[in-house]
Amino acid sequence: MPKLKSNRGAAKRFKRTASGVKCNASHRRHILTKKSTKRKRHLRAAKQLHKSDVRSALRMIPYC
Repeated sequence: MPKLKSNRGAAKRFKRTASGVKCNASHRRHILTKKSTKRKRHLRAAKQLHKSDVRSALRMIPYC
């Protein structure tokens, strides 16, 4: 059976961990002046992908 191609967009966004899939938070790119410092600080940390989305993310990154 041939190798599977990974989705390059997903490979750059998601990392597989022992407990699921790690991803970065959204809403940190622009219009930051109206967001509070606390909100921006919490968006810095990596998040776990929701369990309903893990299956599709792992299908896109088969070897990562």
